[in-house]
Amino acid sequence: METSDFEDLNRRVVLVTGGGSGLGAAICTMLCRAGASVAVADINEAAASKVATTLQQEGGQAQAFAMDVSDEAAVMQALEQITTKLGRLDAIVNNAGVDVTLGIQDMDSAQWQRVLATNLSGPFLLSKHGLNYLEHGGHIVNIASTAARRAWPNASAYHASKWGLVGLSHALHAELRGSGIKVSAVIAGGMRTPFLLERFPDIDVELLQDPMNVARAVKFVLTQPPETVIPEVMVLPMRETSWP
Repeated sequence: METSDFEDLNRRVVLVTGGGSGLGAAICTMLCRAGASVAVADINEAAASKVATTLQQEGGQAQAFAMDVSDEAAVMQALEQITTKLGRLDAIVNNAGVDVTLGIQDMDSAQWQRVLATNLSGPFLLSKHGLNYLEHGGHIVNIASTAARRAWPNASAYHASKWGLVGLSHALHAELRGSGIKVSAVIAGGMRTPFLLERFPDIDVELLQDPMNVARAVKFVLTQPPETVIPEVMVLPMRETSWP
């Protein structure tokens, strides 16, 4: 491809997990407007369909797919459906995530496993099976969090999953670059999304950033020339007081 093809994402097919709301929807919107064909995947199929329909009405190329990223069989089936309908797969954005805001003594094993299964095992499964479809020049983008760089109470599962995701991302970068597959971690600071706003209604929204700003960073790492990869980038709100 010419460099210009990478800059505008034309003819590239990108799968975004957790694409039905929040940052995932913003990423789908940003990439679709840049010319990509977007597979909007979400465990909530209705939410994915709503995002895809909106993008189609704007003139973009988007299709909705149901996917539980913690279910290996479902991941494999969805990847097959996506490549059959859209013809190919050029990039995977592992964005789906959950959290349980509880202290470790109040958290049960099932809650712990659900967070790790979605936030860490999900990207593992998408990467493992996605490699059956990604060709030379393909790209895996893992959406991490500043929770992988600092810690606060009552979020042990979330911290463990996001620290693990950054480790997985760098390990895959080292492992796959020799075969021409790029891997990037986007570490996002607090955003004005339902993920935070619905759980913390008293949060100061002025300290948070627009999710489209993080989506722009995802587009940035996806549009580097073929000879360049960005293994990690951090995107913070200017007024996020909990970060030095």
